[in-house]
Amino acid sequence: MKRLWLLFAQTVTLLLAAYFVVATLKPQWLVRGKSAPTVSIMQAPPAPVGQEAPGSFSAAVRKAAPAVVSISTTARTPLGNDPWSRFFFGDQAQAQTGLGSGVIMSADGYVLTNNHVIENADAIEVMLPTARRAPARLIGTDPESDLAVLKIDLHQLPAITLGDSDALQVGDRVLAIGNPFGVGQTVTSGIVSALGRDQLGINTFENFIQTDAAINPGNSGGALIDVRGNLMGINTAIYSRSGGSMGIGFAIPASVARQVMKSIITQGRVVRGWIGVEPAELTPELAHAFGIAPGQPGVLITGVLRNGPAAQADLRPGDVITRLGGKAVASVAGLLSGVSALPPGQPAPLTVLRQGQSVELSVTPAQRPSVQRRQLQGRE
Repeated sequence: MKRLWLLFAQTVTLLLAAYFVVATLKPQWLVRGKSAPTVSIMQAPPAPVGQEAPGSFSAAVRKAAPAVVSISTTARTPLGNDPWSRFFFGDQAQAQTGLGSGVIMSADGYVLTNNHVIENADAIEVMLPTARRAPARLIGTDPESDLAVLKIDLHQLPAITLGDSDALQVGDRVLAIGNPFGVGQTVTSGIVSALGRDQLGINTFENFIQTDAAINPGNSGGALIDVRGNLMGINTAIYSRSGGSMGIGFAIPASVARQVMKSIITQGRVVRGWIGVEPAELTPELAHAFGIAPGQPGVLITGVLRNGPAAQADLRPGDVITRLGGKAVASVAGLLSGVSALPPGQPAPLTVLRQGQSVELSVTPAQRPSVQRRQLQGRE
């Protein structure tokens, strides 16, 4: 009897040990034959065919992207000015290539890009997103706004739709389309982070849209569009310490780009007014030094070119320009833009503050002399 009880105890112990091992290593063996528990996962239904998903900008990209092109340039530069190099190798030159972006503005082949993209190029080629290529002719440039107009001879070209860049507001969503680093057409998104940026030392005429949409080297000349696919600006420059995007990019408003392009196409160059003055912001210190009431809006004239249009209009150093052409003047950038918009040869009214008295003058602007673009930092 005692032997049977010992055998029973050993058998039970072995069975419990086996159960413990199976339950630890292969628990699914113990639930065989039972239905596995079901887990309910909620999945969003797919967007209907032909409609974009909520929050997607695919429709805007489909509308604008075909008109954004890649631009490659080739420039031949001498191997060097060393007389020994010339003796052994002759006047040989090496080819340098550059990459950028552009925007097809019209179906007949006018392409808008940055001047610094094609500057000093011996050959320019435009490539569409569909891989069609064509050599481009340079129609004209405007270094002071950093814009250039090209012409390509291809049929059935997609043209971008111009938007109202003057209606943009800080916080509006925008997309940047271009060819960064030569990797191919790329779309980035962000918002308008500031408007009317000037005094950056990038261009002579500055009125930039600032955005945090990623803009990198190669994006120059590409499109800044709104969520409806309309052109808001031409991507031009970035603020960067590393050479890459740091969330601060600048674009030329489409309204400015349209005026420059029209002038280049019709006249071969951009014609701007010029009066020959040296302006300065009316700071509290300057206002006090010149005996001007604090808070007086306007631009202080610190110098007048002898025999220039302003001198002929009796404008004097120390005058404060408050109105030009019937519009108020509050900053140097505003004065520069206002003067450049005046048609050369046509008199324009000018209101100045002189020794505390308002004086009405008439100035006849001349044509602004052309200048070579300075080598500036901050370009991509």
